[in-house]
Amino acid sequence: MKKITLTIGLIASMLSANAQDTLCTYFNGKNVYHFDYQADTIISTDKQTTKFYEINLKYGETLCLDFSDNKSRVRKVITVFFDGQSVEQVLDSKDDVYYTNVGVTKVLVGRPKLAIKL
Repeated sequence: MKKITLTIGLIASMLSANAQDTLCTYFNGKNVYHFDYQADTIISTDKQTTKFYEINLKYGETLCLDFSDNKSRVRKVITVFFDGQSVEQVLDSKDDVYYTNVGVTKVLVGRPKLAIKL
């Protein structure tokens, strides 16, 4: 009986570890920083040179998008799910943080644009 309990415990811990995989990407103007969520360590830096910056995720990963544009701006963000469906949103990008939903495999982040309020 003890062997079964250990095996189930091991499987449960592996599943919860995979479920909590979080990638972080910090946008500040044209600068893009990828960092480790738990260690708060910068892994790589990049420049956004295209209309949309593409971030690919493995199934089960969560993406933390941290926007820190210096002025009141918005960014178009397209999230693509594992089944091919996509959702397009316009998000505030001055000191705002967003997390992806379960099943997202790709995120496209547009350049910052002036926020126009009607």
